[in-house]
Amino acid sequence: MIGTRTPFRISFAGGGSDLKEFYRRHPGCVLSTTINRYMYIFVHRFFDERIQVKYAKTELVDSARQISHPIVREALCRFGITGIDINVIADVPAGTGLGSSGAFTVGLLNALHAYGGRRPAREALAREACEIEIEILNEPIGKQDQYAAAYGGLNFILFHPDDTVAVEPVVMPEEKYRELEKNLLFFYLGRPRAARDILAQQQRKLLSDRPVFERVKRMADLARQLKDRLTAGDLQDVGMILDENWNLKKELSRKISDDQIDHYYDVAKKNGAGGGKLLGAGGGGFLMFYCESEHQEKVRRSLGDLREYSFKFTRQGTSVIFNADSESV
Repeated sequence: MIGTRTPFRISFAGGGSDLKEFYRRHPGCVLSTTINRYMYIFVHRFFDERIQVKYAKTELVDSARQISHPIVREALCRFGITGIDINVIADVPAGTGLGSSGAFTVGLLNALHAYGGRRPAREALAREACEIEIEILNEPIGKQDQYAAAYGGLNFILFHPDDTVAVEPVVMPEEKYRELEKNLLFFYLGRPRAARDILAQQQRKLLSDRPVFERVKRMADLARQLKDRLTAGDLQDVGMILDENWNLKKELSRKISDDQIDHYYDVAKKNGAGGGKLLGAGGGGFLMFYCESEHQEKVRRSLGDLREYSFKFTRQGTSVIFNADSESV
């Protein structure tokens, strides 16, 4: 049996610039960190040549092409594996803006490679995950989640016009790193969201709507500014940068926010939050706020009807956490 653990992520600024419709015309960049919420995937040999997959539902099929789950289907077809049992466990449900799909794909690929006795480089895992999700399945998504999940840590991720990706760790003073972590508050809106429609619309607008392209370009600039501030150990402008990024993001599509989300955001700011954003593509999931310690209790009280979650940063990307039998397939 092989078990992998792959972290979810939170993205601070630059989201949307990881879409090929943007970075093939202008370099994109995102600043994000992985957190201590994970996707766990366990694989082991099935008792016959059939394939069993357990996630929100259970599938038992004769061949990979019969699998309904598109990522599992394409991954197993790529590897040519049969006679396998795959079990998926997640700390947080899909559709909450924490990059669960990218974490799932990277974690599954890592498990399947380990099952075959291979240990691919992190860049190769991330690239392979992008190929499956973006090129084969034609999902209207960017590349940031796959690279965040593969590498782990607080990173500045650059997306180049030639489709290459560079991951630069953001190195900051340890005490400021912990202060940044402590100054973030997370509240769940109580409703998952489907990112596909929002991102598909954003892709179309990036090609046809110059103001949308310019807004995403400014969001990428904000990611660069945030990297420079964090590297210098300067947290003073974090809230302001998040706030500008969020206001730009809302203008990309009417589906990203709504009256209820705007209400919660405004209430948090009035009660001391410096700024924040809705994690993920928009429409639901987690609201994140940058808030200094002296204002945090007031913000919590003002958002008392939302459930708060506590996330910690993690520096490790996808990893094999269990290997009971290294026998090659």
